[in-house]
Amino acid sequence: MNPMKSLIPAAAIIVLPQMGLAQEDAATGEAALHTQYIFTTLLFLMAGFLVFFMAAGFAMLEGGLVRSKNVAMQMIKNVALFSFAAIMYWLIGFNLMYPGDAWTITGWVGPFFSTTSLDSVGVDPAEAALDYASIGSDFFFQLVFVAATASIVSGAVAERIKLWPFLIFVIVLTGVLYPISGSWQWGGGWLSEAGFSDFAGSTVVHSVGGWAALAGCLILGPRIGKYKDGKVHPMPGSNLALATLGTFILWLGWFGFNGGSQLAMGTVGDVSDVSRIFANTNMAAAAGAVAALIMTQLLYKKPDLTMVLNGALAGLVSITAEPLAPTLFGALWIGAVGGIIVVFAVPMLDKFKIDDVVGAIPVHLFAGIWGTIAVIFYGEASLGTQLMGIAAYGVFTFVGALILWSILKATVGIRVSEEDEINGLDMAELGMEAYPEFSKG
Repeated sequence: MNPMKSLIPAAAIIVLPQMGLAQEDAATGEAALHTQYIFTTLLFLMAGFLVFFMAAGFAMLEGGLVRSKNVAMQMIKNVALFSFAAIMYWLIGFNLMYPGDAWTITGWVGPFFSTTSLDSVGVDPAEAALDYASIGSDFFFQLVFVAATASIVSGAVAERIKLWPFLIFVIVLTGVLYPISGSWQWGGGWLSEAGFSDFAGSTVVHSVGGWAALAGCLILGPRIGKYKDGKVHPMPGSNLALATLGTFILWLGWFGFNGGSQLAMGTVGDVSDVSRIFANTNMAAAAGAVAALIMTQLLYKKPDLTMVLNGALAGLVSITAEPLAPTLFGALWIGAVGGIIVVFAVPMLDKFKIDDVVGAIPVHLFAGIWGTIAVIFYGEASLGTQLMGIAAYGVFTFVGALILWSILKATVGIRVSEEDEINGLDMAELGMEAYPEFSKG
């Protein structure tokens, strides 16, 4: 009898269970990947529609803070800017911002004219990015961020800008400027390699919108009558209840803005981190509102509702660069500083005769810079690296926007006539009014 033949059954008895265990482990690992893919995709979709709802928040905030003769203009601008942003981000922006290995200039500029393609219908798991999420969910989540950037500009330049030149600016901002600078950090570009940190976009989104808005306000000039005889003449908004509703909608949408930026929801740790981000985001907003409330009481002897609303938004912008690492107390004081910044920045802009209708520059630019610096207190980034990132985004966006606004001014013109501005943009640009009964009353 061959002794080797007698060993074969024994070896099979030993090996077969191990093979079964290996197959079982592989199946378990694949199932875990499927779960991760499903839940992360779901996070992007849920967070995405929350951030999409911020478009309504921006519209209501702006509609409440402009005068009644300009409300319809703000509504059409907000609908149109989101729609153009969606088209441009598909046509150019998404792949320009997230080039993968297809950089045109490595670390600096991705591929131009590369449209976004979704996963195939009923995609096979073998073809899906199981370690991440579906392309459709990722595209949608990133798209709503770029639209928020354009909305920041809309409020700042309100009540004196023509519709179509503004929309041309939006097309270039959302299709080219924002995606290029965004790729430097979130697309794995040179700032990401340098160690710059911006979790959800205090600089990548909010400061970019703020810099573009600042350039627009400088080129446009102030509204007629805003600065006269060496004095600042307030121009109260049409509906502070509407502005308050807009602020609460933005506050709600910010949970998706920051929470979705965890970019994963497939593990216990990820889900716990998302909840931590929600709590910190809310705390920063509350602290910003309270800080603005107290400061306006101390400075002006009466609280200022518009300052409190912008204080809450500034708190949200401030925590956006690092909403995960801080404690609740950390989120509180970071947000509070943002609220204080707004109270002092709004009159400072008036001293320089920079007419920002809704306070977008103090909220999104100044608080965005502060939030990016505040990362050093809880994150691993250095002050030098954070300042370098702030400067890079500032120079690129401000100079690019300044050139674009100047070209538009010299060619098609960007400001309505004095007569149209006095009568209101609703009738001048649209031939309709948001509140026709009031204007005839």
